[in-house]
Amino acid sequence: MSHRTVMGMTRRSLLGSAVTVALGAGAASAAEAAPLWREFSRTPFTHPQIPYVGRAGCHGGATRFPRRRVVADVRDFGAVADGTTDSAPAINRALAAAGRAGGGTVTIPPGTFRVDDVIRLGHSNVVLKGAGSGRTTLYATKNLTELIGTYGSRYGGDKSSWSWAGGLIWLAPQARWESLVAAIRTRAWPFEGWTGNRRDEWRTLTAVAPARQGSWTVTVADARSLRPGALVLLRLADDADHTLLEHMCGGGSGPEAYFWDDKTKLTSYVPYEWPVRISRVHGRKVTLERPLPLDLRPEWSPQLTTHVPELSGSAVVGLTLEAPDVPQQQHLLDKGHNGVVLQCAYDCWVDDVTVRHVDNGFGLVAASACTLRRTRVAGRGSHHPYFCREGSHDNLVEDFTIEERTRPAPANTQLHGINVEGLSSYNVWSRGDMRMGTFDSHRGLPFANVRTDITVHNNGRHGGDASAGPLFGARFTHWNVRVTNGRAGLVKIDGLAPWSATVGIDEVREFDQIDVPDFTGDLHTRLELYGSPGAVRPRNLYEAQRRLRGAGR
Repeated sequence: MSHRTVMGMTRRSLLGSAVTVALGAGAASAAEAAPLWREFSRTPFTHPQIPYVGRAGCHGGATRFPRRRVVADVRDFGAVADGTTDSAPAINRALAAAGRAGGGTVTIPPGTFRVDDVIRLGHSNVVLKGAGSGRTTLYATKNLTELIGTYGSRYGGDKSSWSWAGGLIWLAPQARWESLVAAIRTRAWPFEGWTGNRRDEWRTLTAVAPARQGSWTVTVADARSLRPGALVLLRLADDADHTLLEHMCGGGSGPEAYFWDDKTKLTSYVPYEWPVRISRVHGRKVTLERPLPLDLRPEWSPQLTTHVPELSGSAVVGLTLEAPDVPQQQHLLDKGHNGVVLQCAYDCWVDDVTVRHVDNGFGLVAASACTLRRTRVAGRGSHHPYFCREGSHDNLVEDFTIEERTRPAPANTQLHGINVEGLSSYNVWSRGDMRMGTFDSHRGLPFANVRTDITVHNNGRHGGDASAGPLFGARFTHWNVRVTNGRAGLVKIDGLAPWSATVGIDEVREFDQIDVPDFTGDLHTRLELYGSPGAVRPRNLYEAQRRLRGAGR
């Protein structure tokens, strides 16, 4: 390994101290640690089956969120906690005023506030803060179809795109929000990601020299436009032989034999775009705040580019969003009683927030380096309690709860669970209590994601159109998972996901939905401590990786 500096430590000292911390008092003794953990701790940035996610989440997974000074109280803008007055205009005026002032906290006192419109956080460094999820309630009377309109799928048909997009509390840059509304009014698909098809939404800053996955430092052709602290996009195009997609699957004969050309939904997600902040610029050497997610090869034209202005440093804290308790709609016909969505957001967070009676709970759409902490989905049942899509990377969902539904599921509805799709990578779901749902992949080749320290009553089903391609790419890891009803259903993935790890789960059996692997031949998967989730050490893979990376800081 090279001897470059990372976060004030050399790579050599980082790994040396990591083994001491991870195998000492911080995690487990060498005799107790899972063999895969001992192996990973020696090569954390390049392990073939387990991704390095130790910096997932807002501000690299910080345990404390930034504190913004209070700049407004929604009551001063006309909000009334009587449950009948529409307070949405007042709340949105308060948020807009905080944005114009450069940021700050907008408080909502205890009580129930009726909202008849979308609550929009469109400026950076603005925090909407209630008095706690058990004390402040926003009662949302209308759905997104009523408020914004309806539009069909970007892939054709008459399905509702509110089944996987949009929230009644919507965190997105103002420019992205305005373009979305304009597109819907012209019956066009609103592009969701960091850049659009128009060339004027991004420009190349510099080409990047070849580098290996796990490297923290890259060499660029021209560093004059790069500054420490700046957010850039690393863009990787694919070639005619789809070698980038094969690389995302770990390579080898299986991905090479796979037929990619008809996977039109999957190829619409390419080029792969990975947002990352620059930590240091020294000549043409640029150090990033996270290690590279993939190799950089000349045939993929690696480059750093600009992007639509991100939403950064914004948050929703301490409230419940409640929708009317109406029956769940049939599959893909959701009206848009949706919860909280972060879109084109970076270093944003949601903390102590409950959503109730929603079609879709919490969404990450082209969002990266965000944290959802102490979130809860409750009420009559949801299509997607959590969804993570459209190239969302390095996010952390921790201390989350999906409650058992309060009314039976209507016919022809679907329940997914914790969803990931669309080339989303290096995301973590940690310390979860899933009383219903499943570990959903909606195809679209998500890769290098971790689910750890979760209890699940595994009664959901996964989704995904055939044109979206594989269920899994490489380096998916399920670590310490307690399955209360004995169902395999995308929890035990050693027979499905290439270059994957399933460590410490209950013995399970398959029923209702049986999947076959997308790739032929050896999947190069690992299965350890099967049937013994209580024996796995460390118990939480993400927290162990944080201790590993945090030694000496």
